[in-house]
Amino acid sequence: MKTRRKIIVYIATSADGYIARPDGDVEWLNRRPHTVDYGMRAFYATIDTILWGRKTYDWLLNYHKQRGRKGGMFDTKLANYVFSRKPPKRKAPGVEFVSEPVKVFAQRLRATPGKHIWMMGGGGVIASFLDAGEIDEFDIHVIPTFLGEGIPLVAPRRRDVPLHLRTAKKYSDGVVRLRYEVER
Repeated sequence: MKTRRKIIVYIATSADGYIARPDGDVEWLNRRPHTVDYGMRAFYATIDTILWGRKTYDWLLNYHKQRGRKGGMFDTKLANYVFSRKPPKRKAPGVEFVSEPVKVFAQRLRATPGKHIWMMGGGGVIASFLDAGEIDEFDIHVIPTFLGEGIPLVAPRRRDVPLHLRTAKKYSDGVVRLRYEVER
């Protein structure tokens, strides 16, 4: 039996629900100890595709540029799709831009054979997929930090989406991993 490819939001949030500061900065995440994996290696082995929002893509390019890093920021062994109404003239290697409707794209992608799909974010593209009924799971790492303001996990819109808690795990540094399934 063929398994349905899931679209999974695997992400970290502050304790007050933000995925980044208002300008997109996520340096606060780099203060975590690098000795804990939080399940990333195991999760990465289950995916072959990453979905990015345009703001997240632009932030990553700028972040690497400021640090003098060139190329290599997108894993070219995976399919990387960036959602944008206005794709740039030049794109990073290993990236394909998408401007078609979310539901159409997601259904076409799920119809192809492969592993699960990582919804990287940000909050706008997560909201678009959630509102289209195309998110299957949220795997959220709550970092014990308050930011006070920033980019929320899901862009605000009027919605009522029930979730079913699959697992909860507490790490020694206070991070809590919550795995939710989106109820259909």
